[in-house]
Amino acid sequence: MEVKMRVGIVGATGYVGMELVRILSVHPGFYLTQLVSRSHAGQRISDIYPNFSRVVDLELQTLDIDRLAADCDLVITALPHGVSSEIVPQLLDRGLRVIDHSGDFRYRDAAVYEGAYKLKHPRPDLLSEAVYGLPELYRRDIAQARLVANPGCYPTCSLLALLPLLKNNLIRLDSVIIDAVSGVSGAGRKADTAYSFCETVEGFRVYGVVGHRHTSEIEQECGLLAGLGRPLAVTFTPHLAPMKRGMLATVYADLLPGQDPARLQEVYQAAYAQEWFVRLLSPGQLPDTRLVTGTNFADLSVHYDKHTGKVKVLCAIDNLGKGAAAQAVQAMNLMAGLPENEGLTAVGMAI
Repeated sequence: MEVKMRVGIVGATGYVGMELVRILSVHPGFYLTQLVSRSHAGQRISDIYPNFSRVVDLELQTLDIDRLAADCDLVITALPHGVSSEIVPQLLDRGLRVIDHSGDFRYRDAAVYEGAYKLKHPRPDLLSEAVYGLPELYRRDIAQARLVANPGCYPTCSLLALLPLLKNNLIRLDSVIIDAVSGVSGAGRKADTAYSFCETVEGFRVYGVVGHRHTSEIEQECGLLAGLGRPLAVTFTPHLAPMKRGMLATVYADLLPGQDPARLQEVYQAAYAQEWFVRLLSPGQLPDTRLVTGTNFADLSVHYDKHTGKVKVLCAIDNLGKGAAAQAVQAMNLMAGLPENEGLTAVGMAI
């Protein structure tokens, strides 16, 4: 009988933690052994989220690194930036493999991280070891990794849209514009008036117009995709939509002279033909966040505007799915030597 990998979640009662519990509760290759929550220790996860009743009734624990080391093979941290960077090194020192959801280990350059997050990084030595957890780019490294930095939701959506354009040198590098929209769950599970029902319903607003921290993460990976020795500057603007979950990025760029716009669909098809979780839509179809809710799928469509000479690429994901928890499980499958789509084949909601 195959032994399942034992998994602990630190930060289990946030939205990302909750989604991890939901996916892993029915995953055939993993076994939940520890759920950690500072604010709800002593209660059961099913007391906080009654949908888990009779399925996952584990008691929530306080953080105990030694207990995690004794009970787990891999730990997923769903903690705020600045907190993860203090806890993750202790987990690694105990011999655990770690997938981290904060921004603390996503950067190659500590100075860029410190500029984006306004924090001094306590363990910059780990940045060279951490693997950026986008499987479509780094699956081989993820499979062998001790520390995986799960990407942000906005970068995941944006990078999947841009990858074929940048890797095939099809666009002007100084022309990239990204407008992206997130559901309210992207702000996390917290009591904040700005994200309450009355403040978000029936409204649509922009935030982080200049200097949003995910910009530097997108720029780092775009620079690598384009083969530059530096980050690639992009114009990125995030928006908040009155929906619980979901994300849609609209990416604009100027097609280089001499490139045939009729080949764009073919280029994207070639780039993603072997990718289970990236679904290139047929010409005329458009991504819809509703159709990827609760899944690890990214739905893409590519378009050319001959009036302006611009390429437009649309990408829809679930910000808690491919943008966070489900993508982490995709990485876990690689780390455990399992099929990449194991436990992740559920389809989205049609209505």
